[in-house]
Formats: sequence, structure tokens, C-alpha cells
Amino acid sequence: MPINIRDLQNYKTQGRIITALTAWDALSGAWVEASGCDLVLVGDSLAMVSLGHATTLPVSLDAMVHHTQAVGRVVHGPLLVADLPFLSYQCGCERAVAAAGRFLKETPCQAVKLEGAEPETLKVISRLVRTGIPVMGHLGLTPQSVHCLGWRRQARSAPDQERLRQKALDLQQQGCFALVLEHVPAPLASRLRRELTIPVVGIGAGPDCDGQILVTADLLGLTHHQPPFIKARLQGAELFKRELQDWCHQQRHQNQTAHPPTGDNPPTPDC
Repeated sequence: MPINIRDLQNYKTQGRIITALTAWDALSGAWVEASGCDLVLVGDSLAMVSLGHATTLPVSLDAMVHHTQAVGRVVHGPLLVADLPFLSYQCGCERAVAAAGRFLKETPCQAVKLEGAEPETLKVISRLVRTGIPVMGHLGLTPQSVHCLGWRRQARSAPDQERLRQKALDLQQQGCFALVLEHVPAPLASRLRRELTIPVVGIGAGPDCDGQILVTADLLGLTHHQPPFIKARLQGAELFKRELQDWCHQQRHQNQTAHPPTGDNPPTPDC
């Protein structure tokens, strides 16, 4: 049976670790489907992983829907969640509902994820949930705020940790079914795992979370810039590059042997 958001809540209650990976097209979707993970996120990180951008900001709503459709064609078991891209939910509830609704209407996606917990964002989350659209929260390092926060670890001081804690409680109160905590101190994530009733899924937030989520390309060593909190399990980019280079070299060598140069004057036909 396909996994749903109630299953994730049950996993937290049972103490079973939730595993989550990202996908950006049908090929990566097939990899994570075969992994047996519980949740697949079509993250706006595809702007960097797949589209060559320096940040997640440029990816459009149309592009996110397009990529979610591709992933959805091959992902059938895990819960499928998609990121709402920058400016699809920051400009008011009506636009946010329309944007999030596209994922549920045009893709097999079952929920959306958005970043932050500012008062305007909390209003959007409440409206989405009341509309029937499940929402996953995201605090800590929020890539859509990179120009304000940078890529560094968040909530390092005691006051910042208390502010993040309150935001996490606010997200839970507004109806988020789960929370991603990215690049925050491990003791803070551990505390929130115990305090919140919704699953806390960490990325660079230490081991004591209800689950872990990673960008699949980072895990496989396929990205140019490896995040400091993720260790690649293999050097995928170097492996693929080397094999492709070897294939090109083999083809050129074989062709030279099988098809020697004909010279400037090709032979004249008999007829």
C-alpha cells in the first residue's frame, strides 16, 4: 500500500525512523522508488541539481509541476511531496492555494512543503490545510532565504534556538503534518523531536530525529558543491565522467582500427 501522512505519524509513535530522499525526474525517481524510502520530495533543489542554477530561487512553478509529473510517473509507494517554489506562496493566500492546488490536480503529489513560519506564512499554511492540502514545514537553513541567511548553520545561539522552537510549535498548531529541520544544532533537533507531536525530519540536524532526508544527488556524489553536513556514499560524478571518457576513447580507437583513413583520393567505382 502507498504510504500516506497518517503512516508517518504512526512511524513517529512507533519509533520507526522515516527515510526521505529527493528526486527531480523519472530516472532519479526510479532510483528512490527502488530504495524503499518512505517519502520522496521533489525539492526546489532541482534548480541547482538539474537546471544549473546557483540557488533554488529561479525555478518556476511551471517547472516544479513539470518535474513532479515526471517523478510521479515512476514513484508509487512512498509519499510524494513537492516544494512550493519562491514567490508561489509569499504573495498571499489566494495565490498560494492556486499554486499548491496545481500539484494536487496536475500531479500524483499528495502534499506540498514550504519554508518559514513568519505570520504571513502561518496564514497561508492555515488556509492550505483548511482547503484540504497537506503541508510539510521547513525551518533552519531555508534555501529560499539564502540572500538573508546564507548557507551557514542556523539557530546557534540560545535566543535563536528559542525563536526557532516557537516557530516549530506555530507550524504544528497551524496544521503541518511534519517538519523538516535543516542545518541546526543536534541538541535543538533532539529537543523538538520530543516536544512536537508531528514527525521531525532532519537534514544536517543530528541523528536524534524522527527521520532523515537527503538530496539524492548529494548522497551519490553527483553535485559540484557537497554540503558540509552530507558525506557522499560514492564519488558518482567522477565515476560517471571516467566511464564516459573511457567509452569515447574506446570508440575512437576501435573506429581507427576498423575504418582506416581513405586518403584524399577515394577509390573510383568499377562501374
